[in-house]
Amino acid sequence: MRKFVLLLISVFLLFGCGQKSNVHTTFYFWKTNYKQDNKADHYLQRFKSGSIYVRIMDVDFNPDLQQAAPVSPIKFSDALPEQLEIIPVVYILNNVFKHLDTTQNTALADRIATFVDAKVKQAGKRDFTTLQIDCDWTKSTKVNYFDFLERLKVHRVMKGKQLSVTLRMHQVKNIVSSGIPPVERAMLMCYNMGNLRKFGPQNSILDQQEMTSYLQDHLKNYPLKLDVALPVFEWAVVFRKGRYAGISKRIQKAQLDDGTLFKRDPNSSLYELLVDYPAAGLKHGDVVRWESVNAADLLLAAEFLGKHLKSEDRDLVFYHLDSNLLKNFTDEDLQKVIAAL
Repeated sequence: MRKFVLLLISVFLLFGCGQKSNVHTTFYFWKTNYKQDNKADHYLQRFKSGSIYVRIMDVDFNPDLQQAAPVSPIKFSDALPEQLEIIPVVYILNNVFKHLDTTQNTALADRIATFVDAKVKQAGKRDFTTLQIDCDWTKSTKVNYFDFLERLKVHRVMKGKQLSVTLRMHQVKNIVSSGIPPVERAMLMCYNMGNLRKFGPQNSILDQQEMTSYLQDHLKNYPLKLDVALPVFEWAVVFRKGRYAGISKRIQKAQLDDGTLFKRDPNSSLYELLVDYPAAGLKHGDVVRWESVNAADLLLAAEFLGKHLKSEDRDLVFYHLDSNLLKNFTDEDLQKVIAAL
């Protein structure tokens, strides 16, 4: 009888409480020059990261050449740490697949695979196991993009390797029109989910209400294995005469809090420039919306995802590896987010 009771308890613990996912924590590296950074490396060591997702280049369509072309490829001033596996990432603008035909897809797959292989060796690595393609494809580019992925998968450089893609929330919700990319796994991008260009006090980086509306009824049924990317970045979104004017990399929070430069709307995250500010490319009257993510935002998102994702091994990737951004979070903050998944 006692053995029977113990057996029931074991079964309950195994199935009744559900199985947690095995989460591997790491970061995106999204700068154009890799240099050894002890402060940033602390985070890789603290979370026992065995790999790092490294942006290799962007790819855009060049109208002069009438073909896809690399933009701002990474430079490796230092080799990656020996113990760290590289997962190369190539960001392809959706616009590319509006211009290419299937013959050009084959050429693009060849150029990307060959370029990535060379860059991995520049990083001090002999090889890689996974390549990630980052593209926010649409209904109109779906067929061409998926054809490109099929051609990339069978390239000689990709032999024995895994192909991963990024996945936006609208592609999960609208799975019928968006289609399912022909790969084994996808990275669910849980940021940039609001309307960046719309004037107002909203936070376009992370909005739990948006996440819930897009994912709550659809995430469990998504057929691919899913990794997760969460934001730890912040930025200044600029509006001129009520219209979106871009993201300013020259504006930091400390400048916005300077009362001689900006006047804050007390009920929102909007700051109006009181003077011309040529050093930042801004004019008197421009409005800046400061967007950021705090520990409570991240934890809420992680708890939601932990509830709705299938239990499986997955990567949790924070965007991105920058000590100036990560100092806004304690190790305990990030550990709570990891545990929630």
